[in-house]
Amino acid sequence: MITPLARADTLVKTDFEQESFAKTVDYFDYVRAYATLHGVPTPENFDKWHANMYMTYVNSSGLKMLYAGLEEITTDESAYLRIPMQSFIMAYKTNENNRDVVLASTFLMLMAFNETNNTLYPDSPDRNDILFASFSLGFDLSNLGATLPVLNSKTETIPLTHEGNQWTWGMKYTNLTALWWRTWINPNNPHFDNSWPLALTVYDELTFTYTLTIDPASGTATLQENHVIGRMRHLFVGVLPLLWTYYNSTGNYGMLGRKISNETIYDYIQNNGLEISIINFQTSVIADHETYSQTPAGQNVTDTEVPVTDTSINTYADDGEKIFTADFCTKKSYDLYNYTADSTETQFETYDSTARTAKIAGYAGNAGLFAYHIGLMKFLPLVVVHMYPALFAKSLSTIANMSRANYFYIIAYPHYSGYRVVHDPTFTAYIAASQSSTPSTPTSGGAVIMATAIIIIVVGLAIGVLLTRRKLKRQWPS
Repeated sequence: MITPLARADTLVKTDFEQESFAKTVDYFDYVRAYATLHGVPTPENFDKWHANMYMTYVNSSGLKMLYAGLEEITTDESAYLRIPMQSFIMAYKTNENNRDVVLASTFLMLMAFNETNNTLYPDSPDRNDILFASFSLGFDLSNLGATLPVLNSKTETIPLTHEGNQWTWGMKYTNLTALWWRTWINPNNPHFDNSWPLALTVYDELTFTYTLTIDPASGTATLQENHVIGRMRHLFVGVLPLLWTYYNSTGNYGMLGRKISNETIYDYIQNNGLEISIINFQTSVIADHETYSQTPAGQNVTDTEVPVTDTSINTYADDGEKIFTADFCTKKSYDLYNYTADSTETQFETYDSTARTAKIAGYAGNAGLFAYHIGLMKFLPLVVVHMYPALFAKSLSTIANMSRANYFYIIAYPHYSGYRVVHDPTFTAYIAASQSSTPSTPTSGGAVIMATAIIIIVVGLAIGVLLTRRKLKRQWPS
């Protein structure tokens, strides 16, 4: 049930009046059309730029859910950036007081880490550990050496299917190339070393599969998010691209292809204590109220470091109405497929993941590291115009701003060694039990002005991408 991404389609207002849809949308086409209509200037050759996003939408029992997964950004130079970015937005009325809510959750990145003797949270990346932001950029770096495979990442969609009150869909990135950048998340000095990456890896896949189940009678909508981090097949370690050594499942090789030792990629990762984690954040807005998030025991998780492995995080309106839950304890275990012991990857061992919240500034303050994420997230409030126009202005200042997150959370996988990981946390929205599924009609005026502001931001992002591409071309050999 996986299909390659096709030519981009067009996103229009009437799409949001359907019960569901799934399409690949060129968001830069949307930006161009809007910019032309409202006289917003665009950079030179912007007409040749494309940002394909796979979008799915469900509109049932009063819940409106929009998912967006980034496939790639292509430029007029025929180059591309492939960064796995995944977001979903839920818009609904609350179960108790029938209030309008918009909630957004975003996958930020994979983070590899090596624990130090001063670690603050065992088996979870923290400010005292050695951290590596793993960004999958999709560059073909085959000229680094004969041993390096052609690194052509691909993206495939998992079609939206529907049976009863349950919908499933997803996206799969294959042959995923990632550069590892040394990163620091101290909230007082967040930064990363952007001079040279310290490692290059290739993962079999990074797959996100979603299952949305709506229960109108109980007033719940449950979204199960399945993560698959494919096994690591290639690892280059050193000061790239100047000096490096190469690891795969057969051993360790030098720059000229000569075998140095029998130490495999999996031996190297295990011997150096490298672990892997997923970084996400969640944000919500509610009409005429603020929101807050805490554990069932009452621990505040906004801008704090709280272990949540054996519990959940509840988000409330400021008067105590529960609107959302992220559950980490129902399925805290994950499956690890040991490729060395079983190359067919049919057998697996089960281990416990760890989960905790993090200081927001450690990530949101790393603006240079997340420039592409920040830029593309600015589009999210545009769809709120079609889903819940009354919350558009508030969504613009909140759900597209990482620093305004309810919380950042980290799911880590202590037993790793570069093998395939499968895991699925669960999210629950508390919706009004009896509602009409007819979408609201967007208003104009202020919404148009703010939408224009977002288009300007996106155009600015395009210029930033172009400048970064030129910088990388100067750094990497052609």
